[in-house]
Amino acid sequence: MKVWQVLLIILIILVVALIVLYFMGKRLQKRQAAQQEQIEASKQQMTLLVIDKKRMPLKDAGLPQAVVDSVPKLMRRNKMPVVKVKVGPRIMTMIADDKIFDQIPVKKEVKATVSGIYITDIRGAHGKLDPVQQKKKGLRQKLFAWRDKVQTDLDAAQNTGSKKKKKK
Repeated sequence: MKVWQVLLIILIILVVALIVLYFMGKRLQKRQAAQQEQIEASKQQMTLLVIDKKRMPLKDAGLPQAVVDSVPKLMRRNKMPVVKVKVGPRIMTMIADDKIFDQIPVKKEVKATVSGIYITDIRGAHGKLDPVQQKKKGLRQKLFAWRDKVQTDLDAAQNTGSKKKKKK
C-alpha cells in the first residue's frame, strides 16, 4: 500500500471516531439535563449540623445499599465528597456537590439546599460562612473549570437562541 492510502484509512477511522463521540456526548448531555431537572424539582431547605466531612470511596461511606447499587460499578471506587450530618435527631451520611465541598465547615450548623441525600448548596445558619483558603489548582482542576465555563456559555447561547425563536 502507498503512504496516501494508509493516511486515508487513518483519516476515515478518526472521522468515524469523532462522529461516534459527538453523538455519545449529545446523549450524555441530555441525560445530565434530565438529572439536573430532577434535582431541582426535589430540592428543599434544611438546617444541618455538620459532624465530619471527607473524600472516600462510595462503598466505604456508609450509605444505604440501594444508593451504592444504583451507582455504576466504575464510579464506586472513585472518592466522593461525603458529609456526615445531624438533621434533627437523626445522623445521616450525605453526598456533597464537588463545587461546595470545600466551603462546608466542620462542627457548625449550616442551612443547606438538599435533594434526597445530595447537598447542592450551603449557607451559614448564623451569618456568613468563613472564607475557605484557595489552594493551588492543578492541571486537571483547571481543565474541569474551563469545561464548565464553556458549557455554561453554550447553555446561555442556546437559551438566548431559543428565546429569539419563540418571539418570532
